Amino acid sequence: DLHAPRGGVDAMRPDISNWRDDRSYDFFDTLPIEGLAWECLRRYQPYQSDYASLVDTGAGTRPLPDDMQQRWGLRFPRKTKSSAVQQQVVWSSSNDPAVLFLTTRPGFLPSASNSLTERFIAGRDSPEGSYSSLPDHDLQVLFLPGTFPNDQLAAIVPFDDDLLDRIDALTRLSRAWLQRPPLRDARMTVEQRRRFRLKLRAADGRMNGATYREIAIAIYGAARVDTEPWKTSPLRDAVIAFVEGGLSLIDGGYLQLLRHRRR
Repeated sequence: DLHAPRGGVDAMRPDISNWRDDRSYDFFDTLPIEGLAWECLRRYQPYQSDYASLVDTGAGTRPLPDDMQQRWGLRFPRKTKSSAVQQQVVWSSSNDPAVLFLTTRPGFLPSASNSLTERFIAGRDSPEGSYSSLPDHDLQVLFLPGTFPNDQLAAIVPFDDDLLDRIDALTRLSRAWLQRPPLRDARMTVEQRRRFRLKLRAADGRMNGATYREIAIAIYGAARVDTEPWKTSPLRDAVIAFVEGGLSLIDGGYLQLLRHRRR
């Protein structure tokens, strides 16, 4: 079972014992997409194992080696017992097309005031530059080498299959630059976010040893569950689908959250 704690990794497992309390998932409603993806990864036992190994070797705060970066999508290891509310979670720019690349403004252009200088949070250094963010707009940025938050800035937008995602992120950055209210991140609708919450809650219940019926009672209430035979109940099918969807997200599916679902 890839999702069960094992040996010393047990100490790295997040506390998901309150899965019956719907209110314990309220913070999901305001997490950025990157934070929701982290909620999945930190529940995954193989990542917990890798993180434990990094901590044991003193590499728990360094940029992830290439193989782990490709495997998990993160640029830096993060504490599995802490949510994205409690720590900055930085995703690899190759896995999250919403990470914006910032460089110095070309010298042949007239200067422009930088209204964002004081709004970037402290960066995390890596060989490719310094990762920072604008929390008010749920944006992650990468200052390329030699670029600093107080510089005259320009964005680099690679032309690739993720171009539309990159433009969407740049549009959200423009709102911050122009000091306008944030735009909703269009990578997830309100309904998709609601179902995400149900999927992870159901998966948490299953990983805590709950039966499908017990999960259904927690989500729908005992009175509703008891209205018809359990084995033929549509609620049973719904709960099984939620559990399977949640476990699939935990088992790598979270990376799909970082990109728009396009036809």
